[in-house]
Amino acid sequence: MEKDSILNTSHLSIPFVSVLIPVFNDTERLIICLKALEKQTYPQELYEVVVIDNGSEESIKDAICPFKQVQATCEARPGSYAARNKGISIAKGKIIAFTDSDCIPTSDWIEKGVSNLLNTANCGLVAGRIDFFFKNTDRLTPVELYESIEFPFDQELNVKDKHFGVTANLFTFKHVIDKVGVFDEELKSGGDSQWGKRVFQAGYQQIYADDVCVKHPARNSYAQLYKRMARFIGGKHDLMMRQHPSRVEMTKDLLSNFIPPFRIFYRIWKNKKLDTIRKKKQFTAVVFFIRYVVIIEKIRLYFGGVSRRD
Repeated sequence: MEKDSILNTSHLSIPFVSVLIPVFNDTERLIICLKALEKQTYPQELYEVVVIDNGSEESIKDAICPFKQVQATCEARPGSYAARNKGISIAKGKIIAFTDSDCIPTSDWIEKGVSNLLNTANCGLVAGRIDFFFKNTDRLTPVELYESIEFPFDQELNVKDKHFGVTANLFTFKHVIDKVGVFDEELKSGGDSQWGKRVFQAGYQQIYADDVCVKHPARNSYAQLYKRMARFIGGKHDLMMRQHPSRVEMTKDLLSNFIPPFRIFYRIWKNKKLDTIRKKKQFTAVVFFIRYVVIIEKIRLYFGGVSRRD
C-alpha cells in the first residue's frame, strides 16, 4: 500500500483511530484543537476523539458539546499520564493517537499518521513533526527566543538517539500498548520517554514522520516557563528518588546547579541566531531565570515538596 493511497482503499481495511487529549484548565486552546480535528481528511466515521478532563475547574463538557465525534471522560488522579491511561482504557481504536490540548493538528494529521504506521513493518510508534508558532514572529519575547533555540521539539532526534516520541504528536497500535504496558502514572514529566524506551526494548520499529505535523505554541512568558521547568524538574526528581540516592548524592545534585554555566555563555556568544546584543542579553536573562527555578524547585522537592502537575 502506498502511503498516499490509504483513503482509496475500502473502509473495511482502514483502521479505527482513537485520538486522546488530556486537558487541565485549557478550554480555550482545546476548542481550537478540536476544530482542527473536526476537519481531518480521515473518514469521520473511522475515528473518535477522547478528551480526558484531569481535574479542571473549567467546564470541559460545555467546551466539547459542539463536536459530534468528541467524548469526555474524567481522571481525578493528577498528571497527564494518568489521564492518558484513562483514555486508553476506554479507547475503541486499533490505533491510538496522542496530542495535547494546546496543539493544532494539520488537516491530514490522522491520515498521515496512520499511513506511516501501517507502512512500517513491526512498527511500535510514529513520532510526528512539532512546529513552534509565536504570537508575533517579528518580535519574539525573551522566553520565545529562548525556546526557539533551546527547546525545539526535535522528534527526529528523539526517535533516532533516545528511542521515544513526545505525546504531543504520537501514533501507536493498541496491541503495542497491551504488550509493553501503559504510561507510568506516578511521573509528572518524562513518562513519554520511559514508555518509548519500553517500546524500543520490546523490539518494535520506531520512526520519525515529517509529514505528520502539529503546531505547538511556544511559551511566551516567564510564568509559563516556570511551570514547564518545574514540571520537568519534578519528573526527573521522581525518577532519581526511585534509585534511593544517599544524602551525599542529593547534596551534589543540588550544589551542581550553583556552578556558573560557562558553556552556555560560550554558546550564546557563538550562536548566529543571537545576532544582536539585545538578543544575547535576553537569552542570558532566561538562562539565569531557569537556573533560579531549578535551584528553588530542587530545594522544595528535597524538603518534602510534591512534583508539580501544571
